[in-house]
Amino acid sequence: MSDGRVGDLVTGVIGTAAGTVVDPKQGIRQVRSHLTVPVLIAVGVVVGYLLGRRMHRQR
Repeated sequence: MSDGRVGDLVTGVIGTAAGTVVDPKQGIRQVRSHLTVPVLIAVGVVVGYLLGRRMHRQR
């Protein structure tokens, strides 16, 4: 992925997040339309990692 595409992706994500603050229903629709199985798996892995790390630190 080139640097230009990454910048465009980040700009789009920031725009969607800002739009969600203004109009939550439309923002949630946009997020749902962009979700794919690989994105959901990646988010699940990151959340699982962070929870496991937190549990490990509490011991």
